[in-house]
Parts: sequence; C-alpha cells; structure tokens
Amino acid sequence: MDNGAMESSSKDNGKAAMERHLLILEQENRRLRKINRALMQRVESGPSNHGGAYGNFEHAVFLAEQVRERTEALNTALGELKLSNRALKVASNGAQSAHGLLRDAIESISDAFVLYDGERRLVMANSKFSDFWRASGVQIRPGMHQQEIKVLSQRFRLIDRLYDGGRSLGSGSTLLGDGKVFRLRSGNWLQVSERSTRDGGVVVLYKDITALIENERAARERALAQKSDLLQNTLYNLSQGVALVNPLQRLETWNHRFAELTGVPRSRLRVGVPFEALMQESEVIGLTPLSLDERGKPLVETEQILANGRVLDIRTHPLPDGGFVNTYTDITERSRAAQALAASEHRIRLITDAVPALIAYVDKDLTFDFTNRAYERWYGWDRTAILGRRLEDILTAEQQCKLQPYIDRALRGETVTFEVSESRADGEDRYVVKSYVPQRGRDGEVQGFYVLVQDITERRRTAEALREAYLHLERRVAERTAELTEVNAKLLDAKKEAEHANHSKTKFLAAASHDLLQPMNAARLFAASLLEHGLSDPTRKLVESLNYSLEDVESLLGALVDISKLDAGAVKPDLTAFNANDLLGNLANEYQTLAANAGLGFRFVGSSAVIHTDSQLLARILRNLLSNAIRYTCGGRILLGCRRGKRGLSIEVWDTGIGIAEEKLVEIFQEFNRLQPANSAHDKGLGLGLAIVDKMAGILDHRIRVRSRLGRGSCFAVEVPYGVRSAEPDYPSTLVAQQDQQQFCGRRVLVLDNDHAICEAMQTLLGGWGCQVLIARNVDQVMAQQQALADGIDLVVVDYHLDNGVTGLDALQQLAPLQLDAPVLMITANYSNDLKQQVRALGYSLMHKPVKPAKLKAVAHHLMTPSSLSA
Repeated sequence: MDNGAMESSSKDNGKAAMERHLLILEQENRRLRKINRALMQRVESGPSNHGGAYGNFEHAVFLAEQVRERTEALNTALGELKLSNRALKVASNGAQSAHGLLRDAIESISDAFVLYDGERRLVMANSKFSDFWRASGVQIRPGMHQQEIKVLSQRFRLIDRLYDGGRSLGSGSTLLGDGKVFRLRSGNWLQVSERSTRDGGVVVLYKDITALIENERAARERALAQKSDLLQNTLYNLSQGVALVNPLQRLETWNHRFAELTGVPRSRLRVGVPFEALMQESEVIGLTPLSLDERGKPLVETEQILANGRVLDIRTHPLPDGGFVNTYTDITERSRAAQALAASEHRIRLITDAVPALIAYVDKDLTFDFTNRAYERWYGWDRTAILGRRLEDILTAEQQCKLQPYIDRALRGETVTFEVSESRADGEDRYVVKSYVPQRGRDGEVQGFYVLVQDITERRRTAEALREAYLHLERRVAERTAELTEVNAKLLDAKKEAEHANHSKTKFLAAASHDLLQPMNAARLFAASLLEHGLSDPTRKLVESLNYSLEDVESLLGALVDISKLDAGAVKPDLTAFNANDLLGNLANEYQTLAANAGLGFRFVGSSAVIHTDSQLLARILRNLLSNAIRYTCGGRILLGCRRGKRGLSIEVWDTGIGIAEEKLVEIFQEFNRLQPANSAHDKGLGLGLAIVDKMAGILDHRIRVRSRLGRGSCFAVEVPYGVRSAEPDYPSTLVAQQDQQQFCGRRVLVLDNDHAICEAMQTLLGGWGCQVLIARNVDQVMAQQQALADGIDLVVVDYHLDNGVTGLDALQQLAPLQLDAPVLMITANYSNDLKQQVRALGYSLMHKPVKPAKLKAVAHHLMTPSSLSA
C-alpha cells in the first residue's frame, strides 16, 4: 500500500464525520422552524371573540413573546453551529497535519514499521515494510489481517531462516514478529521487536542488522585467526617437545623442541611422513596409543634414558578422531634432584635411626609420614605398615580421646608438652613426656607436627619414691615431736635418714642429668654434622626444624635439671675474679645475632671493672634475662650495660617489651609462672627462667632488682661485687665460633666416650671439619690403637662418665704411659665445683653437656692453635 492511498483514506474519514454533524444540525433547524410555523398558525387562526379584545391582545402579546424567544434560541443554536463547524474544520486540519507528521515520522525512521489494530488488521505501515514485498509484486493494503500477511510471506518465501537465542528454527516463519532474528532470501538480517498498544493492537519494528552481523562474523574470523597464530606460536615456544599425529598415523605438526629432544633429522620432518618410520630414526621409541607394556596394558607414559645421559618423560594423549599427541619433557635435572633428595633422606634416616629419642612426624591430615627406629621399636610397629596410615587407624578409641586435645592445639600452631602413661610393645606400662612441635609452611600455615617422646618412667618412680619418703619422714617427725624428750635418739636417726635420702636425690639428679643429656648431645651433634653437608632447601629446612626441636627439648631438660639441682643444694659457686668485659663481650656477640633475627636492635655498654663471682652461674643468670628480653619484646631494642656503684657493678638488661604490671613483679620469680608474650603460640618456656635466676642469685648472694612499666618495657639488674684479679692467667673468654675449615685439615683427634652414638656423632662432625678422628669406648680400645697414636695426637676429647664407674680422669691416668702430648677437653654433665677445680688443676679444659657444635668448634680451634699450646 502506498502513502497517497493511506492519506486519501484519512481525509475521507474526516469529511464523512463533518457531514454527519452538519446533517444533525440541519434536522434540528427544521424542527425549530416547524414549531415556529405552528405557533404562527395558532395566532393567526386566533381564539373566539368571546374573551374580548383585551384578551385577544394579551394572548397575541404572549404568543409574540414566545416567538421572539424561540427565534433568539434558534439564532443562538445557529451561531453555535457555525462555531462548531469552524472548530471541526480546525480540528480536521490539525488531525490532517498530525497525521501527516506521524506519516513523515514513520517514514523517517530507518526500521520497517507495521501497526495492527486490536483485531490484528493492518492499520498502517511505512515504505520500508512495503519494500520487502516489492520483488514479489504483492500489494499490502490497510485492513488486511495478520494471518493473511503470514500466508503471503510463506507463499512467496520471503524468509530464508529464523534464529531464536542462537538456534536456527527453519524457514517456516513469517514477517509477523514471532521470532528474534530473521535472515531474508535477499541475504539481509532483520531483528524484530514488538510493542502492544492501549487498544489491544501491536506495533512491530524490523531493524536491519546486516552490517552488525557481518562485522561480528569478521571479528570472529579475525579472533579465530589470532588464536590460531597464538596457538602455533605457543606450540613453537613450549619447553616440551610436541608432535601431533593424524588418524592415519602420519605426522601433522610439531615444534623444534621435538626434533631437538628426540634427535630426529630436521630434513625428515614434514607433514604426512609416517610417524612410526620417523621415530625409528630417532634416539627414543615412538610411543602410540597402541603401544603395550610387558603386561599387555596400553602404555601411555614412560621415562627413557638416552645415550647422552638425558632423561625424557614421554606421554601420549589420544584424540577423539583416532589421532594422538605426544609430549616429550626433559626431566634430567628433576631426576638428578630426586636422586639427591633420596640420598639426603637416606642420610637423615640413618641419623634419626641412631638417635635414642622417639621421633615421628604426622601431617595435618593426621597421617604418619616419618618414624625413626626407636619410635617403631617402642610401639612394636613395622615401618612399612605404619607410614601412610592415619592416627585413628593406629590408636585405640581411648588413646585417641586422651591425645585429641593436644593434637588440636598442635594443629593450631602451639607447641605442646605433656606427660601421659602408655603401654610399650612388650605390654609394660610406662610414663612418657610427649612434645608436639608444629611444622609450618612458607605461608605460615601448619603443615603437620613432630612427635618427640621421652621415657620418664624411672624418674617418675623415683620422684614417687622420694615423695613417699618425704611423707613418711614428715609423719615420723610429727610423731616424734610429740614425744621429743623420750625419743630424741630416734629423732637423730630420722634426721640421718632424711640426709641420706637427700644425698640419694643429689646422686640421682647427677645421674639423670647425664642420662638425659647423653642422647640429646648425640642428636645435636648428628644434626650439626648433617648441616655441614650440601643439602637441598627442603631437606635443609627439615634438618633445621629437627635441630630447633632438639634445642627446645634441650632447653626444657636443662631448665628442669637446673631447678632440681638448685632445690637439692647440689650447685656450689666457684668464685673467681675476672674482667667483666670477658664475660659480657661474649654474651653481647651471642645475643646481638639473636636480637637481629627477631628484628630487634641491640646495644652493649661494657665495663673494665673486675668482678668477683662464679662466671658460669652469672652467665646463666644474664642469658636467662636476655632470652626473656627477646621473647617479650615485639619491636624496639635491647640494651646490655653496666653501672658502677658503691657496693658493686650493676649489670643491667633493658628492653622495650610488653612490660610487667606492678602486682606481678613478685609472682614472676615463682616456678612455672610466666607472662603471656605476644607470640605465645611459639613460646616454648616452662616459666622457670626467672625462678632459676632468683635461686642462682641467692647462691651467689647477688641482689636482683627489677623495674617495669606495663606496655613500655622492663629493666632487670644484678649487682655483682668488685674483685681483685690475680696474676694467674685465665683462659681467654672470647672464642671465635666460626673458623676456616682449612685450619682443621690434617688435625688428629682422639675421642673417648662410652656411648656409641656420641662416638659416631663426634666422628661425623669432626670429620666434616677435616679432622682425622680416632674413637674408643674404653681404655682397652685406646691401647689397641697404639700404632695409630704413635703418629701424634692434636687433641684428646674425653667424656667424664665412662662404664664400670671409671671416670675420664681415671682413663687419662691409665693412658699416661702412651705419653699423649696433646691438650685435653673434658666433657661432662656434672656441674660440681669439685670437678671443675680438679680439671682446672690438671690443666685440662672443661665443657658441659649438651655440647653446642659452634662452641665445640671454637674451643677445639683454640686448643689446637700453636700459640695456645705453647702457652
């Protein structure tokens, strides 16, 4: 339908409406005129003369008045009719103008426009909609039904295909707006949208999106080409060799790394060459999806060692079409690293199996990853049976319930130490101390925990026996006190019995300290020896974690033994006069490194004053104070300094830590009482440090002063009396902890120790420094090596406690005929002054257990230096 026909139809409709209105007005006019004539006739015919002339006149006036009123009403109606006619003409002109503007607006839009009324009949459409039908010769006219237009579109097949949501619905649709996107036979693409009108009709817009579709198609083609180029570049830049074989088993594509790793001649690489024949010319087998292993199963992965020593990991990946992709990865370095790691793990296993302590490692899933031989023998487990199994599969429900709270704390990052009763493999009930030490990854998350177990049955039984003895003694004293005058002699006997029990306790502590520290000493030496070797980073971290754990156990055992010795009165001071800087300088060097590791500043202010005290006990006091300062200081600095006073030298340790509340200043010196540091999850102390400081200061008769402000820091000071230094030369107090290993090369060292593990550890550690080590477990074994000893010895390392009651001093006296002209280093867990004086009188050096490898290295270097030998 053209625009002229639609405009003519609109004008005809307006004219018909105006004519109907004029017809109504004319009918009303005729009715009024008819009324007027009737009235005039009534007047003219007049009434009878019986009413008189005046009555006639009055009636005539009345009728004239009615005629006049009706005439005025008629004139008013005619005026209103004229006004209505003019308004109707104005409205008609406005409607025609608006209709023209609407038509122009519909024609001006770029989309095809169609309007249907409520009965789905065509009201109007623009020329762009008519263009769809021009080639078919069909005339679309107003009043045509929507179904009729649909039939015509199907008959002339205007639409090639209909798409809805990306899916093709076929070509059986029409231009009615019942889809989303149309593709016309002309090749154009239309996007259809519908809107309902208020009267129930519908407006349909057809937007030509051909250019948009073409642009999107071109963009997809460009993206596909870019992805193809990117894939090809990626293939050629892969570190792996890649070969793609088509379903006909012929080479389709490859990269240069494939030729480099397999050794295939580049001249043979071309598309379509048979893959199996090509691989026969290479250095590796041609793995395909049809390759079978010795058991007849498909071989999709293999490792091959080439003639040049290179190791390849070859994998085949079948494709759905019957082809496959082979990848070739050079894993030479990874294979060598795995072999080195296996060797390191073997060495670690040898060392931990030689340690008498029970050691295991459990990951965060509560699965055993490691156990040493002592652990397996204790519980009667086979190594192959326990590794990889969960705790809940090994422990009974009762054991699991007892240990679960400690396991949960360890998995939260807390080091846990507790006592528990357990049954050994032979069924004997034993008391043990268990320590769960968390192991963290690089991200700080807990990866698992180490399990350290120590048998304390004998110590527990001895403690119970002592407690029963004390209870028995108190009961006897109470009974005898009531009868003091009568049983005075028996009271003296009871006193002697108590003194004997106390002496037995002292002897027990001496033996226990030796027996406890002996395996710990061996473990520390083994760990230090292992660190001397070149280890991979994961292995070194594992060994360092083991070493830190052993240090923690050593610190805990040392604190327990020290507090027991102090309570038993077994520690006697060895008072000497020495320069304060000789002791404080060493401490400053030691703790300056520890403070730096904790991110703290450290300052040392020394003094040339000579003090009179026990250097070892004073060093223990200051070490505890400095360790506490580092533990309870999150940030800031630490000061170790001296102040001269009237009564002596005040040695002070200042920190900027968390501080101590005033009401807590008395409690901190009590046993097993400690503050809560900022990193409490990593605090492994027992709260014995300041208790030991207080007891040692009491033995030395030194005054301890403390000042603190909560949140600002603390100051601990110990007052040491002045002394007069004797002319007798002292041993140098400053020892260099790290020396050039070349200075130990060729040095011959004799180690005499009754513990096999200690001997092996010493041989490993000293041998790692370059020394030639001779080991012996008794005097007879030393005598058996006279020929080797004839070449000379540079150092003799002797343990004080040997078998059968023989001491190291006794052994050295028995070896006097050999004339071993070498310095002697005596190692012991006995801290008594008598032994210290005896060793010093003989000109020997003394070192207490547990032996720290760095200190042993420094002392050995000092003793084997020619200048020290001549002195």
